[in-house]
Amino acid sequence: MFVLFVLLAIAALVLYLVGRGLERQGLKLGALAALIAGLLSGVASCVHVVSAYEVGVPVTFGKVGAPMTSGMNITSPFTNVTTFSTRPVDLNLSDKDVVEVRSRQGGVMYVEVTVKWAVTPAKVVELYKLAGSESAIQQRLVFPDSREIIRNVFARHTSEEGYSSAREKINTEIGDLIKERLAPRGIDVTTVNLRNVKPSDQLQEQIDRKIQQQQATERATEAARTAEAEAERRRIEAEGIAKANRILDGSLSDDVLMNECIDAFKEAAAKNPVYAVPCGDGSGNPLIVDGSKN
Repeated sequence: MFVLFVLLAIAALVLYLVGRGLERQGLKLGALAALIAGLLSGVASCVHVVSAYEVGVPVTFGKVGAPMTSGMNITSPFTNVTTFSTRPVDLNLSDKDVVEVRSRQGGVMYVEVTVKWAVTPAKVVELYKLAGSESAIQQRLVFPDSREIIRNVFARHTSEEGYSSAREKINTEIGDLIKERLAPRGIDVTTVNLRNVKPSDQLQEQIDRKIQQQQATERATEAARTAEAEAERRRIEAEGIAKANRILDGSLSDDVLMNECIDAFKEAAAKNPVYAVPCGDGSGNPLIVDGSKN
């Protein structure tokens, strides 16, 4: 706009001089119109409008000025303003940008992460000095730093922790480290989402083998536990029988056995009035029981 102002001012001066020399009123009016247009373009070159959700960085003859907020801002006609959006931006590390990581044991995994970030208006000057433009922020700062941190965090964990047991913990570690790294540079990281962790084919085979070994171990452990329980049951049962036999053996004397024998054959003699009891009386002779008498 300032160049246009200069050109229109020169045109107005030329038209005025020519018109005055030739005494032509039309040229003078043309000179006036060019002057008015030049003045308008000159004023416009000193005004810069920053859109909503943007912040501007003015640079005048190589010197960076204070950040410009949304709205109309008065600047020098020699000032160049670079604007940055303050809206959140998603960096999706997936597909061709998927992050290949290695676990603590060396297992290879492929990680998909989304990093949501935004420009911090108060630090836009520092960000301008680092990146130079809005399009360069993600490519020069957010993208490489995020990939480096993701790799470093996964390298501190086992493969199993990476793809299953500690994903929430790893997600938190990655988010904290990315925020800590980018905040001083003027980038506010609001969310880090660890969307997917996929083991490589070789690691998947190792996982499957480990699962099969664990299942076999669990079956063997269960079989051993069952056998041990059965053996314990049999031991307790045998001890009970042995104890019962000892009690019974200690309580059976000759007199008790004789009485038991007599009672048994008394019942038999009830059907047969005279019945020979083979128990005897302890002398080896049989005892004759007459069941017809009380």
